Amino acid sequence: MKKLFLLLSYCILTANTYAQNLVGETEIGDTENAVSTAQIAIIPEPVSLMKKAGQFTLPENVSIQTSKNEGLKQSIAFLSERIKTATGKFVSTVSTANHPTIKLILNTQSDAQLGTEGYKLNVNPNQIIITANQPAGIFWGVQSLIQLFPVAIESKELVENVKWKLPCVDIVDYPKLGWRGLMFDVARHFFTKDEVKQFIDNMVRYKFNLLHFHLTDDEGWRIEIKGLPKLTEVGAWSVKKTGTFGDFIPPTADEPRNYGGFYTQEDIKELVQYAQDRFVNIMPEIDVPGHSLAAIASYPELSCTPEAVNYKVRSGEKIMDWSRGAPPLALVDNTLCPANEKVYVFLDSVITQVAKLFPFEYIHMGGDEAPHNFWEKNDQVKALMQREGLKTIPQVQAYFEKRVEQIVVSKGKKFMGWDEILEGGVSPTASVMSWRGLKYGIEASKDKHNVVMSPTEFAYLDYMQADVITEPKVYASLRLNKAYQFNPIPAGADLKYIIGGQANLWTEQIFNFRQVQYMVWPRAFAISEAIWSPIEKKNWTSFVDRTEEHFKRLDLAEVKYSPAIYDPVFTVKRSADKQLMIELTPEIDGLDIYYSFDNSMPDRFYPKYTTAITPPKDATMLRVITYKGKQAIGRMISMPVADLQKRAR
Repeated sequence: MKKLFLLLSYCILTANTYAQNLVGETEIGDTENAVSTAQIAIIPEPVSLMKKAGQFTLPENVSIQTSKNEGLKQSIAFLSERIKTATGKFVSTVSTANHPTIKLILNTQSDAQLGTEGYKLNVNPNQIIITANQPAGIFWGVQSLIQLFPVAIESKELVENVKWKLPCVDIVDYPKLGWRGLMFDVARHFFTKDEVKQFIDNMVRYKFNLLHFHLTDDEGWRIEIKGLPKLTEVGAWSVKKTGTFGDFIPPTADEPRNYGGFYTQEDIKELVQYAQDRFVNIMPEIDVPGHSLAAIASYPELSCTPEAVNYKVRSGEKIMDWSRGAPPLALVDNTLCPANEKVYVFLDSVITQVAKLFPFEYIHMGGDEAPHNFWEKNDQVKALMQREGLKTIPQVQAYFEKRVEQIVVSKGKKFMGWDEILEGGVSPTASVMSWRGLKYGIEASKDKHNVVMSPTEFAYLDYMQADVITEPKVYASLRLNKAYQFNPIPAGADLKYIIGGQANLWTEQIFNFRQVQYMVWPRAFAISEAIWSPIEKKNWTSFVDRTEEHFKRLDLAEVKYSPAIYDPVFTVKRSADKQLMIELTPEIDGLDIYYSFDNSMPDRFYPKYTTAITPPKDATMLRVITYKGKQAIGRMISMPVADLQKRAR
C-alpha cells in the first residue's frame, strides 16, 4: 500500500522533518475502509456533527447544481478549483439535473437556527447537499466540505491513485460570534497586495470574516490619500534593516529610504472587492494620536514639537522607553497634536477618503500607547487644558478621541479604538477593542459599549510560540494551549455588547510573508474555534488531533506553520544543594523526549527523558528532540547550559 509521502513526493523536499513523518504515516490508498476509519477533522468544530454509515465516492464527472445567485459564484469557483486541481475530475455547474453530485441550496424560507452565516451539510452515499439562508452560509459550508475530503485535496497538482471518498455525515453549524477577526499589521513592514490576498484566502478556510487592516504607524503610512501626497511619498518609506527590530542603529543621512510601499486607492478597492467576494469585511485602522511618526515626518506641522521638522519615518531604531511601563516615555514625539486645529482638518480629509474606500461600518482610529511626556510640557496643550477645563493628560486624549469620533460619525461610520480610549472618559457611542486583558472589555460592555475581545494573553500572534531559543525574540510568549483557552465572552461581561473576538498580528519582528504564516498557524486555529464553536465543544485532545491533520493540509497547500506543539517547555530550578534541575514538559500527549549533553545530535536511541535532569559538570550544551513512536516529530533544539543557568537565577 502506498504512503502519502510517495504520492506527494514533489512536496517532500520542502517539508520539515516532522511534516514528512506526519504525512508518511497517513495512508490514502485503495482500501475501502480508509474513510470509515479516518478521523473527521473540521476546524473550527461544528455545532453538531453526526457520522452516518457509508461513504461518498466522488464520480469521474462532478456536477454542482445551484441557483443563479451572484453570491454563490465564489463558493462554486472555490469548490470547482479544488476538485479539478487535485483529482483531475471534470466539474460542471448546472441549474437543473436529475441527480447532481453536489447541491448548493439557498432556503426559500429562512431557517432561524442558521442565521446569516450558518449552514447544513449532508454527505450521503450518492450525493452532497449544502443548505443555508444566505450565500455566506454556503461558502462556510463549502470550507467544511473540503475538510472532509482526503488531505490530498489541498494539493496544487494532480494526485494519482487516491480513492476520493468522504465519510457520510450530517452537520448543522453556525457561528457563536458575528465578528471573527484577524488583524494584519502592514505598517511595520509592507506586504504586497497579492500577499494580503493570500492572507484572506488562508483566513476564510477557517471561517474568519473580518480583516482588521492596520495601515499606519511610526514605520509607514500605507494608503494613498488624495491631496496629501507626502503621506506616501515620504511616509511610506524607511531604511531597510535586517536583524532585531527595536535594536537597530539609527540610520545615517546617506542611507537610502527605499524600503516600504503603499496601496493606491485602486489597490484598496481591489482588496475590498476580493474580500467581499469571500464574505470578509475589511476594517481599516488609522492609528492616532500616537504611533503617528510616519504622518508627522510627512507633515511636521501636525506635531506639537518644533523639532518634528527633522523627524524621519522609523526604521526600527529605539524611539520609546518602556522601562517604567505604560504609557512609555517618548524619545521622539510620535503624537499628533491634540491642540492643533490643523490636525483635525488633516484627519477629516483622511477619514473622508477612507470612509469612501471601505464599505464596512467601522473605522478603527487606534488610540493606544500615546506617550504623555511631550504633551505635558507643551504650551499649546496647556492652553487647551485651561480652555476646555481638562485636568489630566488622559482627559486631553479623551478630548482628542471625541473630536475624532465626531469626524468618523459625520462620514456615516462607527468609531472604534483600543481600550486606552476609555481612560479620561469616552463618548457613549464609541466601540472598544479590548487588548490589555479581558477586564477592559468586561467594563466597557457593562457601560454599554460594543466590544471586540482581543486580549494579549490569548490572542497576540506576534508573541513567541515556543522557547525563546527557537523564535525571533519578542517580549512575551503565547503557546497554542494558552490560545485555545481564549473565551471571548467571559464571565461578568454583558453579552449583548460583546460583538466579536479576534487575534492580532503585529509585524515588528516579521519581515516576510512566510513568517506571517508561521506566526498565524496553528494558533489561529485555536482562535477560530473560540469565536465560532460552542464553548461546550472545546476539547484540547480533539483539537490537537485535528490540528495535526491540518498540518498535512497546510503542507500540501504550501502554507508555512509553526511546529511548536512538538517542542517541550523548558523549566529550570535549583535543588537544595544549588544544582541546576531541568524539567522538559511536552505541550501535547504521546511524545517521547530524547536528549544529549555531549554535543551530539540525539535520536531515539539516546537517553529518554523521564524526570528532571542535571547537566554534567562540564557540559555546555543540552540538545533535545521529540518523537512520536519511532518517528522524529519535533525540531532539534540546542540549548546552551549557560542560558539555563541564567534562567534559574
